[in-house]
Formats: sequence, structure tokens, C-alpha cells
Amino acid sequence: MVAVAAARQPPRVFQHKKSLIFAGIVLAWLVLWLVFRNVGTLALGAADLTPLHRWINEVNDAVGASRNSNPLFLYFFNEIRLVIDEFVTFIQAMIAQPSFGRPVPVIGWLGVVAIAGFVSLAVAGWRIALLAVAGFVFLGLQGLWQESMDTLSLTLAAVVISLLIGIPLGIWAGLSDRANRILTPVLDFMQTMPTFVYLAPLTLFFLIGPASATIATLIYAAPPAIRITAHAIRSVPRNTVEASESLGATRSQTLVKVLLPSARKTIVLGVNQTIMAALAMVTIAALIDAPGLGKTVVKALQTLDVGTAFNAGLAIVVLAIVLDRVTTAAANERRTLPRWALFGGLGVTGVCVYLSYTYLWAAEFQSDVEIGTAIRKGATAVTEWAQDSLPVITDGFKDFVTFALINPLQALLAESPWFLVALVIVALSFMIGGVRPAIVSAVCVGLLIATGLWQDSMITLASTLVATIMVMALGVVVGVWMGRSTRADRFIRPVLDAAQVMPAFVYLVPFLALFSASRFTAIIAAVVFAAPVAIKIIADGIRAVSPATVEASTALGSSSWQTIVKVQLPMARGALTLAANQGLIYVLSMVVVGGLVGAGALGYDVVAGFSQGQLYGKGLAAGVAIVVLGVMLDRLTQAAAKRWTN
Repeated sequence: MVAVAAARQPPRVFQHKKSLIFAGIVLAWLVLWLVFRNVGTLALGAADLTPLHRWINEVNDAVGASRNSNPLFLYFFNEIRLVIDEFVTFIQAMIAQPSFGRPVPVIGWLGVVAIAGFVSLAVAGWRIALLAVAGFVFLGLQGLWQESMDTLSLTLAAVVISLLIGIPLGIWAGLSDRANRILTPVLDFMQTMPTFVYLAPLTLFFLIGPASATIATLIYAAPPAIRITAHAIRSVPRNTVEASESLGATRSQTLVKVLLPSARKTIVLGVNQTIMAALAMVTIAALIDAPGLGKTVVKALQTLDVGTAFNAGLAIVVLAIVLDRVTTAAANERRTLPRWALFGGLGVTGVCVYLSYTYLWAAEFQSDVEIGTAIRKGATAVTEWAQDSLPVITDGFKDFVTFALINPLQALLAESPWFLVALVIVALSFMIGGVRPAIVSAVCVGLLIATGLWQDSMITLASTLVATIMVMALGVVVGVWMGRSTRADRFIRPVLDAAQVMPAFVYLVPFLALFSASRFTAIIAAVVFAAPVAIKIIADGIRAVSPATVEASTALGSSSWQTIVKVQLPMARGALTLAANQGLIYVLSMVVVGGLVGAGALGYDVVAGFSQGQLYGKGLAAGVAIVVLGVMLDRLTQAAAKRWTN
């Protein structure tokens, strides 16, 4: 026992020395910041451009000029855009837009509601069918039927294409280790990139419009389908596959008759995640002229019209809940309708579709039956009341976080010389993970400098770190509570699940009402957006700690606080680092979306790049900077998780 204790002592000393080195680096940084403040910050004005930005603008102009003459565009990009445009237009013609010389779509509101109800009944049961019917009718009552159907059309188009690509690739990755090794880093990169980043480069090749929006959406939505399908295939018990092969089944027969049926439930879960990702991206793609509810929210946010933004955001939430509940129920239980119910439902659906095709009252939602105006006025009234009655609370909290956290960290990062910040980042990366993370951080720092947006990147990094600190604080408090209390878990987890269904845009609306347009609004929205995933990861990590270990701690006289701090949190450190990793990625994507409500920095640069042609190059460079920040933070947290867990 003495030898073992002696062997274990040096790592403790080493860890203690490492903490002192960490503190020394930070202290030296603070001292040098005081000496060299506002020197070498690489600041760039809002309207200023670097040679790189001008070159990107020139490339954009050259691409636009050669779009109808360059063979690469004539026979590749333009053809892809045409095919996707036609596909989206066809779906819109069926349920959303006037078409074929008619003043209304082919299938009107009554037909769409009937189809949604029948499909939900067939795959999820009568309760979910009632939810679907009520949800779709509510969209019409809000006065947002056409916008909702435009959003649904783009979502369906992106999901269909994503599944056509994602499920075969997922099957391939599930069957082949080599394919899995090839696809995994690509999927990691795709999922690390914030949603904004897909938009700018796609408009360069596919122009602004539904095609670019659909392609951006499928890029964002395809990774869950690929990953979950591959996981489902690999999770099928090996003895089941061997039994099939021993009976003489070919590889294709084993796939079709054994692997896919056994993995059906998990694959349907992948479809659910793909739909949710597609819906979230479709709303953000309103920045590149994607039609639907997202465009209504963007315009309302830009004019600070909280009532209109709330009404449209509520419609997005309703649509998301319906799609999520239907696909989740389909994954949980396989349902078979009685023959009479199947034919009866088909008959009723057919009649409703015919009526919606033939009669205007069944095709176009009646405008005199509408509650959207009341919702908008109510949201506006609540906003005005909150701004008049709660400034002591809201402004106090806002000022505390701003002056205690945001301003000091932003000053340290954005007002230090670039070479000092770069040296600190690389040094801390080496301390956290070793040589490889330090090299990755050095490359990322170099790329940030090359974009010409160093100071904006540091401001965005400061907001991201502050939001992540708040996410982890909230995650530890609520996650530990859920992990230790089954009752709390049963109550809170459904709320977190519902929160994860909502697209990022929706989170901006209530905090815009409470705190007006500012960087703080974006940070708080990012905290609420990222907190559910962090809380659930930490709760699961706490619950995974051996009950025997917890009981032993209690038996030795430890209080609940001591058990949490000395036993459960240290043993759940893997979950804590994973929560920090996921929190950072979620926060980064949301802080950028906050550019719509005054967050500034890289988010503003991206939004300005879409709206002002002369700033396109700067917006694209800002997108690259966001990716670089995401990669650097992701690799650092992964390295920390690996070292801490080991």
C-alpha cells in the first residue's frame, strides 16, 4: 500500500504545479495587458475592408458575370440549382403557393390538415393525430398558413434529399470500418460549423433563393441521419448477423431482412433529428431569401417588432412540436391500423383533399377567423409592460453580467496585442492537451489573423466564453439536481426536450422583449439555447456514478454537499467536459445568430455581408472566422476531456 501511495503522489504534485503555471500565465497576461493595452489589436472599422475582402468581392463579381457562360456553372451548379428549385417549387405548388393557373395551391388547408392527421394516425396513434390536426389548424388561425406551408415545403424538400443521401451513407459507414473512418471527421467538421456559415459560400454558387436555402439545410441536416443510421447498423447484435449468414443469406439479404428491420427504431430516431435540424436551418436560411416563417421573424427582429416576431416564432414552435411528436412516437412504437380505420381514414382524407382542390373555403384559410392579431397585440403589450415595470430587475441583472463578466473579458481579449493573445492561447492549449492541440490553436490563430477580423473574433470569443460559463453554472446546478432526484428528472426533462425542439431564432424573441437589442440579449439567448443539452449530459453523468460509491460516502458521514463536490462531480468529469464541449458549440452558433439583435462582431459582419453587396467578402471572411473559432474550441475541449478522463 505504501508503494502504491508513493507511485500516486507525483501526479498530484504535477497537477499542482500545472495549476500554478496556469495562474502564472494568466497573471503575466494581465500585467502585459496593462502595459500594452490597445496596441496591436488589428482593429478594423465596420465599413473597412482588407485586400482579402476586396478579392472575395471581385471573385463574387466574376462568378456572377460568368454564371451563364462558364461550363462548370452551365452543366453542374446551374443544373443542381434548377433541379432543387423545381423540386421545392413542386412541393410549394402542392401545398403552399398558387400554381398551375390557380389562385390557390393544389391541396388547400383542409386537405393538408387531413393528410397530416392521417399520417400521424398511421404512424403514431390517435392522440398524436389530434395534436397534429390541432397544431396545423392553429397555424391557420394565426394568419400564417402560407408562411407555415412555405417553411414546411422547404423542410420536406431538404429532409427528402438529406435522407436519400444520408441513409445510404449511414448504411455504408455501418457496414464498413474504412467508410466510417472517412466519414467521421467530415461529419465532425459539418456539425462543428455554426449554421450561419453555410449560407454565404452557397450563395456564391447557387444564388440567393430556395435552392441555396435547401442545400444549406440538407448539409446541416444530413449528418444526424448518417451518424444515427451507422450507429443503428453497428448496434445490431453480432450473433443475429452470424445466424443470418449461417443460414445462407447473402450480404444484401442480411442487410434488407436483418440489419435494417433490427435498426428501424434507431433509424426513425435519425429521421426525427434530421427533420428538427432541417426546420431549424430553414428558418435561419431566411437570411438568403428563403420563404416562410423565418423571413417573418427576421424582418420583425430587424425592426424590433416583438409582437410579430412572437407570433411567427410561436408558429415555428408549433410546427416543430408537431413534427417532433409524430416522428418520436413513430420511433418508439410500431403501430398497425385496423383495416377499417385505414380505409376509413383514407376515405376521409381523400374527401378533404377533393374539397380543398374544388372549393375556395377549403383551399384558403378564412381570414375572418384569425387570432394572430390578438397574439401580436398581447405580446406587444407584455413587452411594453416588462420594459416599463421590470427595468430594476432586468437592467440590474444585465448590468451585473455586463460589467462583471462581459466587459472585463472582452477588454482582455480585444484590447491586448494580437501576438500576446496568440501566445497565451497556444501556451494554454499546450498546458491543456499537449503538442497537437497547441499546433491546432496556432494554425487557427494564424487563420483568424488572415481573415482580417481579429478584433471581431476576440469580441465573439469573449461573448462565447461568458455564455459558456453561465451555461455550465446552470448545467451543474440543475444537472446535479436531476441526477440526484428522480422526481426532478421526470419534471424537468420533458421541458428540456421541448426546449431543444425550438429553432435558435425563437430564443431571441422573449429576451429582445426583456433586454432590448444588445450583445447581452444574444448572450442570454445563447445560454438558454445551449443549457438543455448541457443539463441533460451532466444529469446523466451524475446518475451514472455508482450508487454503492455514493452510499459509501454517506455512510462515512459526508453531507449531501460533500458527496456532490468530493464524489459525484469528480467521478462525472467526463460528462462535465462533454457538456462544456457541446455548450461551447451551441453557444457559438447562437451568439452569431445574435448579430440580428445587436450582438455585433462576427455575427454582424455575416448579416451585413448578406444585406450589403460591398460587404460580401467581409461577411464570408467572418463565416470562416466563426468556423476557425469553432474548430479551435472544439479541439481544446476534446483534448481537455481526454486528458481529464484519463
